[in-house]
Amino acid sequence: MPQTLAHISLVVRDYEEAISFYVDTLGFELVEDSYQPEQDKRWVVVTPKGDGAASILLAKASNERQQAFVGDQAGGRVFLFLRTDDFWRDYHAYLEKGVEFVRPPKEAEYGVVAVFKDLYGTLWDLVQFTDGRP
Repeated sequence: MPQTLAHISLVVRDYEEAISFYVDTLGFELVEDSYQPEQDKRWVVVTPKGDGAASILLAKASNERQQAFVGDQAGGRVFLFLRTDDFWRDYHAYLEKGVEFVRPPKEAEYGVVAVFKDLYGTLWDLVQFTDGRP
């Protein structure tokens, strides 16, 4: 039975600031933003441009416990990996938009990679694979 990863939930502090960062700064597409009255919350989905299947559900923290995980959902490790077909194009575009890189670009046996923070401090790899992996 074929399966794909549909959504990854990312706990955020505020819908509007998260949408602004992911859409305006990183260039993602806003796929859906709809109100869910039965739960009094929004269903906000963004996705990187391209042919990938996974998208991110921006889930606003609704209590103190969830708020504690905003920006630290992976315990300080890289949480998400953004694959690109042109590392240097995206790296320079992100720098121009103020994205903070916490580890500089590095050539590795699998490709080129650098680590950046999202607006809350969640760590991401920006990576261009050059070893043939999908």
